[in-house]
Amino acid sequence: MTDIPFRVGVLGAGQIAQAAHFPACRKSKDVELYAICDAADDLRDRMTLVHQPTTSFDDYDKMLADENVDAVVVAVADQFHVPLAVRALDAGKHVLVEKPMGVTVEEAEDLVAAQQRNDRVVLVGHEKRYDPGIAFAHDFIQDEIGELIGLKHWYCDSTYRYAFTDTVQPLIEHSAAPRRPSGDPKANRQRYYVLGHGSHLLDTARYLGGPITALRARLSTKAGTFCWFVEAEYENGCLGQFDLTLAVRMDWWEGFQVYGSEGSVVGKVHNPWYLKTAEVQAFSAKDDQFHQPIGADANVFRLQIEDLAAAARTGSTPRGATAVDGLASVRAMVALARSVESGDWVRLADVEGGV
Repeated sequence: MTDIPFRVGVLGAGQIAQAAHFPACRKSKDVELYAICDAADDLRDRMTLVHQPTTSFDDYDKMLADENVDAVVVAVADQFHVPLAVRALDAGKHVLVEKPMGVTVEEAEDLVAAQQRNDRVVLVGHEKRYDPGIAFAHDFIQDEIGELIGLKHWYCDSTYRYAFTDTVQPLIEHSAAPRRPSGDPKANRQRYYVLGHGSHLLDTARYLGGPITALRARLSTKAGTFCWFVEAEYENGCLGQFDLTLAVRMDWWEGFQVYGSEGSVVGKVHNPWYLKTAEVQAFSAKDDQFHQPIGADANVFRLQIEDLAAAARTGSTPRGATAVDGLASVRAMVALARSVESGDWVRLADVEGGV
């Protein structure tokens, strides 16, 4: 790093920016929250007063034209992720784009092409990769447990989740005249849950187990609950079982079990807004010992923006999800949706279209 901070412009001043990206930029080492961009004057002005960026913009092109902006955080509605991220890349900026990276396979491919064309760093907002417990599990799986045999991963949102997220998140400010995408993204709850929550489950499952080649999914909708049970085939021959349920009448329930020829890893993952590291216990047959990380620093959103800055400035390989990972996640979500429709196995390489 240099004495000059890595200057970040955040596009969008809504909930995810207020709860995650603004404070992450302000707390990050060698990173400056340089600009806030939002078309809603009232919200942008309030956020500028609170977070004190160097400047603010009501027009995205003006922010992209500012040569001081090193990177852009795209924190707007899902349908706008790819076109606005591509514009930032074509303007020479590095990009952190919120998950899901895109809503169709084809537009996700466009973003990968733009990243390669411009030779910029793209990270996707799968912040769970920065959870110290999950990162430890990933490294332990790579180094210690040998050939992978089976991986179970579950992600069950809780009916009581908002009671505690409202407690730990800052009070979210809203605009009197917000600009929204056409239609209601939440009207199709099945699609909304796959994009918003399934993207997390599938990326973590890939991060721990490697590339997924095919999925077979079943969906139950009872009592206002959406429950997907999914079988997975991994490129390395590992078998996968996933559970995505929105929402369970219990506490937040997320975790994983991984079995290998030389050990195993078991993890309990906390709601990300707690900024609390996953509780992970790993066993290695090489020393007949259990291994467990402390993971004192679990501010995943700050670690994410610091990873972007380091990769952009030094050429280091990021720990986070790249554009290629984002495309793989979109393919997995589309495969899940197609499998529910057909009842059959769906190969990720064969899918097209959107969820």
